[in-house]
Amino acid sequence: MPQSLHIGLIGGIGPAATVVYYQRLCAAVAKAGQPLNLTIVQADIRTLIRTNTNDLRQEQAEAYAPLLHRLKAAGCDCAAITSLGGHFCFAETEALSPLPLVSAIAPLDDYFASEGIGAVGLLGTRVVMRTGLYGQLRKTEALALTDRIDELGQLYQDMAVAGTCDPGTRATFLEAGRQLVDRGAEAVVLAGTDLNLAFDGQDPGYRVIDALDVHVALLADLATGRAAL
Repeated sequence: MPQSLHIGLIGGIGPAATVVYYQRLCAAVAKAGQPLNLTIVQADIRTLIRTNTNDLRQEQAEAYAPLLHRLKAAGCDCAAITSLGGHFCFAETEALSPLPLVSAIAPLDDYFASEGIGAVGLLGTRVVMRTGLYGQLRKTEALALTDRIDELGQLYQDMAVAGTCDPGTRATFLEAGRQLVDRGAEAVVLAGTDLNLAFDGQDPGYRVIDALDVHVALLADLATGRAAL
């Protein structure tokens, strides 16, 4: 029987995403009737924007490393990065990490396949959209609005830094999701962990999958001993 694990989160990238991870992880573990053992450390969103934009993978991994050592010192059994954009240097970070890293991307491919989804549309950072979730989807086709990647990527970055979403930004993202569906997506994936700011409480008329929820479900299973590393 797997043991309940102490979960470590690298937060702050951005703050709104960290809050949602915390809220949803607390709710999922409480639903299981168990206590949550959790520690969160703060990364710098502006450093991530710079390293992500310039593909400085090793530099960002080295920025994560002290935070991961802090989580280990706090007694964490595993760690997760609360940003899909922050996964661009996952392999480099894993090589430096003193803790097992729980990927937010690896579970998505299996989830889409289990739902019978053949093609998904991606909204998120420039890199996530341009690379189709870093090319890690094997069972599902990833679609992006290739003619709007810079526009939508900048809009996402501004929203993540601000931690708020104005009505115009929300309308743009909802319309972009509709455009992805019109181009063949069976569901629109919120492949940026701050996109809940735009989509929560909305009914856009198409299926929306929040990648954050898939990641949180796995972390909750680890936290309650329902899954093993």
